[in-house]
Amino acid sequence: MSKPVTIANTTTEKRSAAIDLALATIEKQFGKGSIMRLDAEGKLPGGDVPVVPTGCLGLDIALGIGGLPRGRVVEIYGPESSGKTTLTLHVLAEAQRQGGVCAFIDAEHALDVGYARRIGVKTEDLLISQPDYGEQALEICDMLVRSGAIDVIVIDSVAALTPKAELEGDMGDSHVGLQARLMSQALRKLTGSVSRGRTLVVFINQLRSKIGVMFGSPETTSGGNALKFYASVRMDIRRIGKIKQGDKVTGNRTRVKVVKNKMAAPFREVEFDINFPDPTNLQQGNQVGISREGMLIDLGVEDRVIDKAGAWLSYKGDRIGQGRENAKQFLHDNPDMFARIEAEVLTKHGLSRGGGPTAVIEGGKPSTPDGGDVEDDGRPPVVMARSGKSKTTAAKSKKSSRSKS
Repeated sequence: MSKPVTIANTTTEKRSAAIDLALATIEKQFGKGSIMRLDAEGKLPGGDVPVVPTGCLGLDIALGIGGLPRGRVVEIYGPESSGKTTLTLHVLAEAQRQGGVCAFIDAEHALDVGYARRIGVKTEDLLISQPDYGEQALEICDMLVRSGAIDVIVIDSVAALTPKAELEGDMGDSHVGLQARLMSQALRKLTGSVSRGRTLVVFINQLRSKIGVMFGSPETTSGGNALKFYASVRMDIRRIGKIKQGDKVTGNRTRVKVVKNKMAAPFREVEFDINFPDPTNLQQGNQVGISREGMLIDLGVEDRVIDKAGAWLSYKGDRIGQGRENAKQFLHDNPDMFARIEAEVLTKHGLSRGGGPTAVIEGGKPSTPDGGDVEDDGRPPVVMARSGKSKTTAAKSKKSSRSKS
């Protein structure tokens, strides 16, 4: 019968010395930083993961960290005309407001530059590529990531990343698994450099139907399973209703579900309005794209930051409007009031404003890493970080229901 092995202090010292020697050898052979110890709080040496806001306050809260994580891969998928590209354009606009450099790889060759400009994207500063085939698109993405100078890259979309062999073949030729192998190889190459460069890479994906499914959902995303594994965040975006003014449709009511989240709790949902670039919206001064004011009103009422008495909405005794539409217009015209309500809502969920790595806040004004000024549009910076008081996000899984005036 074998005797239990006891580790004496001398043995522990030998093990410690052996570990130190192994670490020194690894660093000598593979370079400094190839292996490291976590700090006392269990964090990596880089600290908390910085985020890029989505442009939708409710979605930032649902994600649990105040936005999309930098240095990670994110997938946004949904049916046609559900708001996938609109959401990513808002992410680009917010990253540019932080002073970041963004790129849009338009594999679908369908980017509406005018719409992007209305949402707030500085198209003159946006890098745009319209590749001929999938390998070219992913090589361009890899080169941009390895440069270390790009903050956000959007690829629209995975389904449009056509392999070169498929383009050169005849119509009707079978290329089984070609796109899936392409995505798998590309993500293996990208994941390390994405993390080192702290670049946010967002893949837009389309839905397909599986044949012969009797039980469960027949829906699946294109491009194989690799992206499902490599993505730190996956979001399912759906159109759930129409916004009408009279008989005219001026927008969509949209729901986003966070179906995968490595940064916080998954399966949270949020609903918000997306306004079309319709003449009616433009005449009334409504923001094109995601309605920030409507989202803030919904969250404010739910968190009891905004008081609702009948049709009247008020904040700390000050009436902000009778009915949701009037309140939205009031907040649009009063950015200071908007900022105060937004800050209080964030505090309720354990989030606070903070500086991102590309937006060093000096004296309350954003600047680039080299000290240059960033053009300000009058809105307060929306870079968010975890509150120092709360290590875990207090955000709950809520569905924002549209208030009826």
